[in-house]
Amino acid sequence: MAYIVAEPCVACKYTDCVAVCPVDCFYEGENMLVISPDECIDCGACEPECPVTAIYEEDELPEKWTEYVELNERLAGEWPNITEQKEALPTADEFKEVESKRDKLSMNGA
Repeated sequence: MAYIVAEPCVACKYTDCVAVCPVDCFYEGENMLVISPDECIDCGACEPECPVTAIYEEDELPEKWTEYVELNERLAGEWPNITEQKEALPTADEFKEVESKRDKLSMNGA
């Protein structure tokens, strides 16, 4: 079972998780990352690295974010692969603690 990037990543896009991923399964959107479920090896290296607690094992994903299972799968097929850590978005500190950011999600690739 793959890991899923959920709503806390929106408008923050910290990439600490990318730096530790052994299989480069992260994909980059304009203001969020997603994980390709076909490439994720379920190692769990990324989960503790996320400063906003946005990464969950699929079976531990809070119910309020179940739509992110499909979003990770679909958007990983549309967005470019990211393999190196980058600076977080300029809005990261502002949105780090914000709940309900789904309306801020851009479907555009990086």
